[in-house]
Amino acid sequence: MDLFRARSRPLTGSRTRTRATRSGRARVLRLALPLTAAVCSVALAGGCSDSDSSGPSGPSTKPSGTTEQAAPVSGNALQADYQKVIKDVLPSVVQIQASSELGSGIVYDDKGHIVTNAHVVGDEKTFKVTTSNSETELTATLVYAYPDQDLAVIKLDKVPERLKAARFADSSKVEVGQITLAMGSPLGLSSSVTQGIVSATGRTVSENREGGGTGATIANMVQTSAAINPGNSGGALVDLDAKVIGIPTLAATDPNIGGGAVPGIGFAIPSSMVTTVADQVIKEGKVTDSGRAALGITGRTVLGSSYEPDGVAVVDVADGGAAQKAGIRSGDIITKFGGTRITTMTSLAEELAPHKPGDKVSVSYVRNGAEKTVEVTLGEI
Repeated sequence: MDLFRARSRPLTGSRTRTRATRSGRARVLRLALPLTAAVCSVALAGGCSDSDSSGPSGPSTKPSGTTEQAAPVSGNALQADYQKVIKDVLPSVVQIQASSELGSGIVYDDKGHIVTNAHVVGDEKTFKVTTSNSETELTATLVYAYPDQDLAVIKLDKVPERLKAARFADSSKVEVGQITLAMGSPLGLSSSVTQGIVSATGRTVSENREGGGTGATIANMVQTSAAINPGNSGGALVDLDAKVIGIPTLAATDPNIGGGAVPGIGFAIPSSMVTTVADQVIKEGKVTDSGRAALGITGRTVLGSSYEPDGVAVVDVADGGAAQKAGIRSGDIITKFGGTRITTMTSLAEELAPHKPGDKVSVSYVRNGAEKTVEVTLGEI
């Protein structure tokens, strides 16, 4: 299975309130999603926001004899809930245009800070921003991009009146089955909304650097069935309490149908990680405490006798890093991490992602034909 970054190229078209443009070709990004990641529930790497979250309002129950029976939910009532959420949140979702790419963003505070994906901003420093309630193009400047988590913060050069900041949920409380709405600018169609549910939590997904990807391995992603299309990157995945539970970032594609999107398989960076990163960037101008564990090596995938990936060769070790302190040296080939077989750099990153700095993990490696196992106290990225 492949994944594409959910952004698109802006193209010319008639200006309307929704700023509809003809769709550009989506760049395809190949990503590894091993079965181990698909079934593993991992701890959030980083702190949580102070806001609390509750699931969407579901069917009420009432006693019937000695049992409880779910009362039917009015379609009109559910529709009203959807419309209320959209009315509350959509003004906080913006369209971001770089010179050759287009994505979405979320207004983070009343000072004009906007959070989005690092792959949306790329290497650029200035952007054009359009809000949902105005056709006026605003300008914004990059504050900081953090590719390791595929997140970035930009700031409006001039803050318009009535700018509305979104509310963020505690994503550790998100549950499978919650109704979700994805808001953004798919294919340049600003202020678009799609609907689905939380399909799974705790997914670990790695994106390649091909086609401009950040190469990030992101833990605890929220999987959703809400449609995620090019241009949705950096937008909002919200619950029926009108709180952001994640930033839509990636969607699955099927290489057997020419890279076409697979309906209902999208991934969002959890909101608690978003607030952890954004708060540090706004206060310090950078990420000062990532909460992400590091082994402290530079490595590359090596092939075995059958020309299949067979481990990670240590090219260099960071001075004073976790690997060096444990006695791992350049030239060693890492074959296991925490008892799990390691064959590629991606598999090593995915095993590392759920851990926190200070965790103790066994690492097996081969040196001069002999296998050794050491306990490593993980450092921080």
